[in-house]
Amino acid sequence: MKSSSTGLFLPTSKKEMEKLEWDQADIILFTGDAYIDHPSFGAAVIGRVLERAGFRVAIVPQPNWRDDLRDFKKLGEPRLFFAVTSGSMDSMVNHYTANKRLRSDDAYTPDGKAGYRPDYATTVYSNILKKLYPHTPIVLGGIEASLRRLTHYDYWSDSLFPSILVNSKADLLVYGMGEKVIVEIATLMDKGASIGSLTNIPQTAFYTNSYEPFVNKSDTLVLNSFEECQGSKKAFGDNFARIEVESNSMIAKRIIEPTGEGAIVVNSAYLPPTTGEMDSWWDLPYMRAPHPRYNGKGTIPAWEMIKHSINIHRGCFGGCSFCTISAHQGKFISSRSEESILKEAEQIAQMPDFKGYLSDIGGPSANMYRMQGKDLSICKKCKRYSCIHPSICKNLDNNHEHLLNLYQKVRLLSFIKKAFIGSGIRYDMFIDSDLPANKRYLDEVFRHHVSGRLKVAPEHTEDEVLKMMRKPPFNLFSKLKVAFDELNVKYSLNQQLIPYFISSHPGSTEQSMKRLAERTKALNFKLEQVQDFTPTPMTLASTIFHTGVDPYTGESVFVAKSKDDKLKQRSHFFWYKKSENFRKEDVKSKPRELKPFRGKSGNKNRGQK
Repeated sequence: MKSSSTGLFLPTSKKEMEKLEWDQADIILFTGDAYIDHPSFGAAVIGRVLERAGFRVAIVPQPNWRDDLRDFKKLGEPRLFFAVTSGSMDSMVNHYTANKRLRSDDAYTPDGKAGYRPDYATTVYSNILKKLYPHTPIVLGGIEASLRRLTHYDYWSDSLFPSILVNSKADLLVYGMGEKVIVEIATLMDKGASIGSLTNIPQTAFYTNSYEPFVNKSDTLVLNSFEECQGSKKAFGDNFARIEVESNSMIAKRIIEPTGEGAIVVNSAYLPPTTGEMDSWWDLPYMRAPHPRYNGKGTIPAWEMIKHSINIHRGCFGGCSFCTISAHQGKFISSRSEESILKEAEQIAQMPDFKGYLSDIGGPSANMYRMQGKDLSICKKCKRYSCIHPSICKNLDNNHEHLLNLYQKVRLLSFIKKAFIGSGIRYDMFIDSDLPANKRYLDEVFRHHVSGRLKVAPEHTEDEVLKMMRKPPFNLFSKLKVAFDELNVKYSLNQQLIPYFISSHPGSTEQSMKRLAERTKALNFKLEQVQDFTPTPMTLASTIFHTGVDPYTGESVFVAKSKDDKLKQRSHFFWYKKSENFRKEDVKSKPRELKPFRGKSGNKNRGQK
């Protein structure tokens, strides 16, 4: 029954399946994104990983959920299961601004057109499939499912939702990056296992009517129930703190959250993938292009942004309170080998529109490549949410030597004219460092990898807000600017430092924003890269937004919630636009979730990157 479509796109239609002489697919994957066969897009990765394992995989991209549901029927029923994802972003972050206004575009759709996926896409797709094929298992995955795996605050309805497993009626949920998990699920089901028997697979969650068999005091954590969280913001805050600790642990406990008459069971995750595993996933036979079905339908903005970029690692140990990366990809860094990265550079060079310029060599944070604990046995016991906040962990090897060596090897490739760093850089890891490579890092980046503008993310200027954000003090950014200006003088250049800032983050008041305007004006910045805080599921900041309390300290926190308060804060970014009405949301700023990050989100509140 098993077959391969290697050398072709995965089939998206009955006609394409017939060309492969398939009478039935083993797994049919529904996604809210257009189908781009490239390792930066989660649906393509999952499809190719399953294909390598010997399974027939078909993809239905952006199915129409408003007509007679023909897109949900056209490929028939899979032999094993349906896999469902909203795509590279949470569908609500994709659809709405911080002030809940409908966006007019969608970067993951041809010609950037909006309206090709529903709100709460994962749940909508799953419900349709359950109605049409009630006996066929459904496995959820991707950023939307991952970050909604337990009780979560939904900003767009201003309410708590139970685990997405409840409303979606799905059978199993894969959280985090799912390459290993999805193959194990498919392999066991191929051998005859029922979906209901798959209760011990790492990195999965499921609903059960009876959770007593899963309770073990030594390796299981029982949370407050969904109903308790609905009735008590403190119970919800307590749950978040306990979930975050486990999400950031290398060796985590199983989590049980009573819900309704049963409970959600979340099994602990796999250990971070090895370099060999990472390389194997990037080495799959991707076509590295959008499916031909989109020919003549306009470019896909997300593809145009990443097609000449290279993702060198995954995970982030920054621990920012508004960021979902560690909750989805993990705190611990998994890096590709230099050989794998250089091979991808060669593949990009073969693209007909490549002119010698790589748009990015980076990751969630550009400069965490190959960084990990000096003693991993300490990391296995660690419960910190961040390796660098409030101070850099003494066990962290944050030497930038490996990264500088990689940059140099990329520069030496004959077909590379310039390799830019488009991902954000964590300047707090090198600006005050005594390590020789860390001292050289900014100079090398400035000379060889800046396109005229270097992006960094101080996020705010006021230390009380930065503490709430889990970001470094603003004086470190001031040191960076001094160093950057000195390099402009040294090399007779006029490159720009482009800072990102967030307004209305919990803890930020209008007075905080006034001081931000004053301090950035004094530094001669006219801010462009800004955004209003958007609460996204499973972050500390969204928990505080809902409860008004820091769950770790129990202290009350000011939160700007009304549209008027949020727009007042935002207006302080644009003091230099005297002719404009600052309170209008017409001052555009793109969400920082735009760049796909394996499903890059796939990006900070920025939500999933």
